[in-house]
Order: sequence, then C-alpha cells, then structure tokens
Amino acid sequence: MSRLGDLIRTERLRAKMTPKQVAKKCGVAESYIMAVEAGTRIIADDQARRILKTIGLREQTEADFSLDDIAATVDLAAAAPAVAQSVAAKPKAAASRLVRPDEDKPAEKDSGVTGSVWLDALTSVLKRVPVMNAVMKPVDHRLVPIQGGRIEGANPDKVFYYLAPDDSMRGFRIHAGDIALIVPAQSPVDGAVMLIEHNSHRYLRKVKKLDGFQVLLQSYDREYDAETVQLSECSFIGRVVKLEITL
Repeated sequence: MSRLGDLIRTERLRAKMTPKQVAKKCGVAESYIMAVEAGTRIIADDQARRILKTIGLREQTEADFSLDDIAATVDLAAAAPAVAQSVAAKPKAAASRLVRPDEDKPAEKDSGVTGSVWLDALTSVLKRVPVMNAVMKPVDHRLVPIQGGRIEGANPDKVFYYLAPDDSMRGFRIHAGDIALIVPAQSPVDGAVMLIEHNSHRYLRKVKKLDGFQVLLQSYDREYDAETVQLSECSFIGRVVKLEITL
C-alpha cells in the first residue's frame, strides 16, 4: 500500500464504512477507492484530503500535523499496534472526537489531537520539534521520532533544532544553514559541540574543559580559533547530538 492509501483505509475502517459507501459519498467508483487504498492508483494529495474529509477526518490537528506531514513521515504499519491499543483503551472518548461533515452541532474543542484515534496515537510516536534561529525564534520544524517517551534521551518538550547562522564552525563540519539537534545541558561537556551564551550572544562552539573554573571555546572558520573563558561568564544551553546538513 501507499502511505496515503493506508491512511485512507485506516480512517475508513475507523469510521466503519465500506469502500462502496465512501465511493458513493465521494462520487467515484468503488474500484477507484479500492485501487487508491491498495496503492495501485496514485492520486494527488488534495484528492486524498477530499476523500479523508468525506470520511470524517480533519486536515489539520491541534498539534499542527498536516496530512502531508503524516503521509510523508509515518510508517502506518508500524503505528498500527499503538492505534489498536488507543482504540481499545478509549472507545468512548474517541467516538466523541469524531468530526463528520453532516453533524448539525459544532464539535467540542479537545485539549489533545482532534479528528482521529489514529492521530491520537501519532502524538506518542512523533514530536514536532522547532527549528530556532540565532535569536531563538522558531523559523521551521522537523518531525522527530519519540522512542521510549524520549528524544535522544531527553524530554521531547525540551529539545530543539538550532539553525547555524554562519560558517564559524565549518572546520567541525557545521556550515551556515545546517541545523543541529540540541538536547539540554547546563554544564560543559568535554569534547562536545555545544550551544552557549557568552557576551549576550548565542553560538555553537566545541568545548574543552580546562579546570573547574575555565573552558576553552573552539571555532574554526578559515582558521582555528579558541577563547578561554571563565565558567561564570557563559551559560550552556545544550549539546549537539545530530546534524542535518544543507547540500
């Protein structure tokens, strides 16, 4: 199956509808719906969204996951056990959150993800991690897998990506425009590339511990440079655990 086809089938089964019922509501042949679900017919994303809306799934969730994000990122087969567990555990709550086009009264707001039991399960699988610029303003996001309730061993709500603003670390293979995944670390980690704040500026530096009071902050643009600073003069925000480069 294609991922969009799998998502359509998942939501159709959740809504307890047959391919024939969906086809009738969408104004297409039953064979068309079955071919889409099987992945033998490729359709545009906007067509998939229309079918899903007809079934009853909202295009956007409160967590800001779009159907495009989901279809492009998630292995639905791998997520199936989480969906089944969620359906078994919360049948009444899930039913209250279904949104159908033919409902007379507006759907009540919910503090979690709206529109689908499957999307409820998704929030335990993925995290929408912000990409922050040099002044710590979000400029983008990435969907990052959550494993064991953690991202790289850290609280998912505490991690973020940092957009490298310049080439000051290119000697350490970090160029302007690359994004580094940062996990919290408030003390220096010897040999790690860390995001620090010094003299009212935030930047990436490779850290070398000198003693209990000083660290060496290393950079490498056109040539190697290093600055010895007192621990009391800088703040450590986090360490780099992964890097996404721009080609």
